[in-house]
Amino acid sequence: MKERILKNWSFIRIAYLLLGLLIVIQSVMAHEWLLVAFGGYFVAMGLFAFGCASGNCNGGNCDVD
Repeated sequence: MKERILKNWSFIRIAYLLLGLLIVIQSVMAHEWLLVAFGGYFVAMGLFAFGCASGNCNGGNCDVD
């Protein structure tokens, strides 16, 4: 798990992480608690490299390690 977090960072992973954090911060400030979970999902995708943030879905290559 540690290696998955620390290795293979791409622009897409960073974008998912930063945009997810932005959604979480803005949602907390606006007291929109449902959107905090939505932003948290994007943060998790960027941080743990699953879903489209991992790059496996690009170009029909959906191999799972």
